[in-house]
Order: sequence, then structure tokens, then C-alpha cells
Amino acid sequence: MNPRNIDEKDIWAALRQVIDPELGCNIVDLGLIYGLTIEQGDVLVQMTLTTPGCPMHESIAWGVRTALLEVEGVEQADVELVWDPPWNPAMMTEFGRSHVAGN
Repeated sequence: MNPRNIDEKDIWAALRQVIDPELGCNIVDLGLIYGLTIEQGDVLVQMTLTTPGCPMHESIAWGVRTALLEVEGVEQADVELVWDPPWNPAMMTEFGRSHVAGN
């Protein structure tokens, strides 16, 4: 596949494979993804964490990069942690709320 034709659906599917270990839910349904930029073979994800002092930040960012590099056409994957706006539970999808409530 030509890197210019990276399928955004594949990027979102890869991000759903990254699980927040403390909440046991994927980062997309938790509402942690704030932005996604795809330029040729490069993907930049702007994301936050549930708390600024999250001890798993390096592990989650590594998981994001690793998942993205598995997507056909992705040559480089970067993660930018942002804190504005601060995350809150209202950002979760219905699936995320039900999954976290069920744990």
C-alpha cells in the first residue's frame, strides 16, 4: 500500500487495541485521543491520560506507537501528550462507560 493511502479506519482500529491498564478499557473509548494527523507515512496522535501524574504514561505511549507501526503504510508514529482540556469521564463513549462500570 502506498503510504499516502493509509486508511484512517485502520489507525482507529489499532488505537482501540491499546488498553489503559488501570481501567481495563481501550484509549479510544476512554476518550483519551484528542487528535490524529496522517501525513504520508507519518502519524501523529495527540492524546491525554486520565490524570497528569499517571504512572503508566510511558507504557501507554509506547503501546500507541507500537500499534500504529503495525498498520500498513505507517512509517513513523509519534505521540504528543496534551493536558488541555483536562480529561473527564464525560469524554468516554457509551462502550467505555459501560466497560469501566463493569470492572
